[in-house]
Amino acid sequence: MSDVHTTHKSLIAPLLQAMYHFDANGVRAQLRDLIASDAVVHMPYPLGDMTGPDAFYDRCYAPLLASWPDLERRDWIVMAGQTDQGDDWVGCGGHYVGTFVAPWLDIPPTGHLTHMRYHEFFRFVDGQIVEIQAIWDIPEVMMQARAWPMAPSLGREFCIPGPATLDGKVPGPWNADQSNASCQHVLDMLAYLTKYPSQGGPEVMEMDRFWHPKMNWYGPAGIGTGRGISGFRNWHQIPFLRAMPDRGQDVDGLTLHFFGDGDYVAVTGWPNMVQTLSQDGWMGIAPAGKRITLKSLDFWRIENGLIRENWVLVDLLDAYHQLGIDVLARMREFNKARVPGSIPYPVGDI
Repeated sequence: MSDVHTTHKSLIAPLLQAMYHFDANGVRAQLRDLIASDAVVHMPYPLGDMTGPDAFYDRCYAPLLASWPDLERRDWIVMAGQTDQGDDWVGCGGHYVGTFVAPWLDIPPTGHLTHMRYHEFFRFVDGQIVEIQAIWDIPEVMMQARAWPMAPSLGREFCIPGPATLDGKVPGPWNADQSNASCQHVLDMLAYLTKYPSQGGPEVMEMDRFWHPKMNWYGPAGIGTGRGISGFRNWHQIPFLRAMPDRGQDVDGLTLHFFGDGDYVAVTGWPNMVQTLSQDGWMGIAPAGKRITLKSLDFWRIENGLIRENWVLVDLLDAYHQLGIDVLARMREFNKARVPGSIPYPVGDI
């Protein structure tokens, strides 16, 4: 008899396959079959929250499919597990890809293949999805359209790869001992990270104890990717902590859902961080002295007892929104001189 986590991965497989081919009627039917009518769906800014499968399709997928008519989904992580709260989650990471031929969220089309990373988490109860927490990397699409109106990233921007080991679609059966050990490794790492800077210099994080020397930290578009511990610290951690030194000190009202599956670990939470933007240095944003919440949905891959890869998405547009910055409005101003409209599809067909 299959374990519950392998069962949940098998239940979601037809939906993921339908989205790979992306026939509109087939995708809608799969969503209705799998997602409860009263399921709560949390999407990134400006898509927002909604209820049920039809609202999810109509507000999220229908406009994207209209802009990317050859839309397809490519998963490179599909994992599942149970949290300390006793909840069962499936986590998926990958890219939506397609030819961008009509404006989407007022982002101008390119006429070329476009990719958008997603981290999507699905909570199951009695064989149905009752909650979704997801981030789509919308700034990544803006950058490919040369329409990103904010500060340039410190890290490297590129099409983020899936796991180097090509084993992110974790097969069953679910291994409790290995999965829990992987999860504990990440939890211990995070506990040591929060020791800095209040308890000492970088040495108190003992990063060599947790991270592989050739690790990759794949940050969201707007922050970018760092290679190795020095890349992680230079292009993400130092600016982040300089700007918000009280990170990790306030956990009231936050719920973090950690779960492991073999060598993979995931966390989701809506939100899962709260801190004060009190100093300069993070994404070029002036210190506002304002507390903000952050939604960060992450995957880690453990290799020989060390973290080799870490995929991170943060709802950056929501963070800007909380600070009174309308990135989409600024994007529209930034692109006033561009001719709006759609591109005939297939592009350049003769």
